[in-house]
Amino acid sequence: MIKIYGIPNCDTVKKARAWLTDNGVEHQFHDFKKQGVPADRLDAWLSSAGWETLLNRKGTAWRQLEDGVKDAVLDAATAREVMRSHVSTIKRPVVDWTNGTTVGFKPEDWAVRASTPTK
Repeated sequence: MIKIYGIPNCDTVKKARAWLTDNGVEHQFHDFKKQGVPADRLDAWLSSAGWETLLNRKGTAWRQLEDGVKDAVLDAATAREVMRSHVSTIKRPVVDWTNGTTVGFKPEDWAVRASTPTK
């Protein structure tokens, strides 16, 4: 089962969920705010996508952090701590497909993912 992770009121997550529904892709939604960030999945995403991709340094949540917190993010370990403490700093949505993981919403990439069989 495809699992999409994010925050329900995020515009990008809304678009992504609508795309999945409109394209008949069965999925489950995991709400970071209500259910937290699964530590094992965060580690897997950091490993597959890299912390630079997973950490959203363009969003409001990042901009609202104290400069000392932002300046301390130098690698995957320090980024992980910020993402665990401030879930809104994770770029959304994160999707665990049957054939890999994606970060962000790109309909053209998702069309390929949704139609590619499980490896």
